[in-house]
Formats: sequence, C-alpha cells, structure tokens
Amino acid sequence: MQGTVDGFSYGIVTPVAAFLMACLGGALGLRCTTRSLRHRDSFKAGWLALGSTSIGTGIWTMHFIAMMGFTVEQAPIDYDRPITFASLAVAVVMVGIGIFIVGYRGATALTLVTGGTITGLGVATMHYLGMAGMRLPGRIEYDTLTVALSVIIAVVAATTALWAAVSVHGFLASLGASLVMGVAVSGMHYTAMAAVSVHLHGLPAAGTGTAGSLLPLLVGPAVFLLLAAVVVMFDPLLVMGEPDRQPHPYRPGIPAPRHLPGYGEPVNWTARPAGRGSRRSTPYGGHRSQDW
Repeated sequence: MQGTVDGFSYGIVTPVAAFLMACLGGALGLRCTTRSLRHRDSFKAGWLALGSTSIGTGIWTMHFIAMMGFTVEQAPIDYDRPITFASLAVAVVMVGIGIFIVGYRGATALTLVTGGTITGLGVATMHYLGMAGMRLPGRIEYDTLTVALSVIIAVVAATTALWAAVSVHGFLASLGASLVMGVAVSGMHYTAMAAVSVHLHGLPAAGTGTAGSLLPLLVGPAVFLLLAAVVVMFDPLLVMGEPDRQPHPYRPGIPAPRHLPGYGEPVNWTARPAGRGSRRSTPYGGHRSQDW
C-alpha cells in the first residue's frame, strides 16, 4: 500500500524554523572560520573546531526540525536514537575535515574543491543516515535522479560556504553569506525529501505525529548553538571581522596595514624580516635604509 507523504504538516512553520537554524549554524561557522584564518593566535585549531561543529550541528538541527513536519498518513513515525546521533557525528566530522583542509592548506582551488566535496558528501550522508534511522510500518524508497541532484546541491553549497569563509570579510557580508548558505542547505534537504516515497506494510495504523519523538533529541544541539553564539558575541574581532593590524612603527595610534589572505593565497603569514638596505617611510615622508 502506498503511503500519503506530507512534508509540510505544520505549514511554513517547520521550513522557516529549519531555515533559520541553518542560517545560525552557518553564520557561527563562517565567523569562527574567518577568525581562525585572519588572526594568528594559538587558538587556530579551536576556532576551526568550533566553526565546523557549529555548521554541522546547525545542518543536523535544520534537518530534524524540517522532519518534524514530515508525516505519512495513518503511519506512526519514530526514530532510532543511535543512528540519529550517528548522523550528527558524521555531519560534524565531515564538515570539520573540509574546514581543516582549507584552514591549514590554504584557499586554493584544489583545497576548496577537495574540502567542499568532502563536506558536501558529509552533509548528504548525514541526511540519508538520518532517514535510515526513521522507523515506520513500511519501506522508504528513493528516486535515484533526485537523490543525485540533492548530492550535487550539497557539494556545491559546501564548496560555496568554504569559499565564503575565506573570501567574505565583515559582519554584514558574512550575514548575507549565511543566508545564502541557509537557502542552499534547505534546498538540498527538500530536494532530497522530494525523492521519498513510502510503501506501507499491511493495514494503516493510527497516529502520524513525529514532533514528540524528535523534540527531546533537538535540545542538546540547540543549546550548543546558543552557547557558540555567546562565544561569538564576546569576541569583538570575530563579530566585526576587524583586520589584524600591528601598530605603525613611526605613527603611534595609527595601525599599519596588513595583507589579508584571499582566494588562492596561503592562510598563514610568516614574518618577513627587513634585510640590509631595506627602505622604510620616515614620519616626514622620506625613506631611509636600515641595517640590522
């Protein structure tokens, strides 16, 4: 018996809430990643880890908030908890691999494609592993072409997100990038759900709700995202994205400009010592040579 599938049983409430959660995770992840790339400090790995965990958790939370609106007529739905949380681990680990590749290997075309592919496949794996944890009296089937399209969307979205993390500077620009990322991730989810059909076994059973079984699972990840947002709020460099500048050697109070890495450049700066005969501007506009 073919089941009647409804992905919007609460109207626009679950799609909007899922989109906002994806945007929150994306915004936190982008700011943390940008913070690690633009400012040299001993917490580089920590910022990258926080960024990847925020993005992975945001995508996972988005998925299951959206799934609260998924129902099959006259078929109760439950979720296997070990598989459900395994999908969270996959999302965080795979996103982390992609971000760490870009964070330590540089923002080159090869690293962006490699990191984006790994991250996108991780997002797609998270989605279908989460679907594998669904328990209902029937069999879930997928349309192959639509599944392939959803994977392509995930890879493109992930690659774009990594590019934005190393190329977009400033709070407002990152906010816009996170909105685009939320649209892409939500689009991937609903494209994947369009591939779903359900074949029920036997006679229909009573009950269709899924919200009651999913709400307790979402509490922990949602609290983590709120704590990550607090960390972001208390770091002015991370919020505003101010460039890391050193005091000007001859003009106290005026920061000296510092080059920021862009697309195709390494992300780690190395100090270039001034050699014999190097020239520096004097306070009066001239130049002088320095011997060390």
